[in-house]
Amino acid sequence: MDARFFDISDDTPVYVISVAAQLSGLHPQTLRQYDRLGLVSPGRTAGRGRLYSTRDILLLREVQRLSQEHGINLAGIKRILELETENMRLREEVTRLRGELTTLRALVRYELPPA
Repeated sequence: MDARFFDISDDTPVYVISVAAQLSGLHPQTLRQYDRLGLVSPGRTAGRGRLYSTRDILLLREVQRLSQEHGINLAGIKRILELETENMRLREEVTRLRGELTTLRALVRYELPPA
């Protein structure tokens, strides 16, 4: 058997909806509603059943926290999550571009004769 067969990350969908509901402290119907609204996108089984990852469980808890502690409605929560995702993507891009810039600066310094 391949050693990577059991290589499970936080993004691996492993929890059926009943277990995900229990771990997140939410009702299964709430999880279905959040899926329909696009707040969380669980994986699917061959029979189209939902499978949640550890990251999904944390996201469900965050949705619940924003709703209960801050009184934010689901549309507002969806927008917040979208903006956080975009922010993370942009930060990663800035880090990548800084690395490229550092490499280019080093190449320019190396290839140009001293002034």
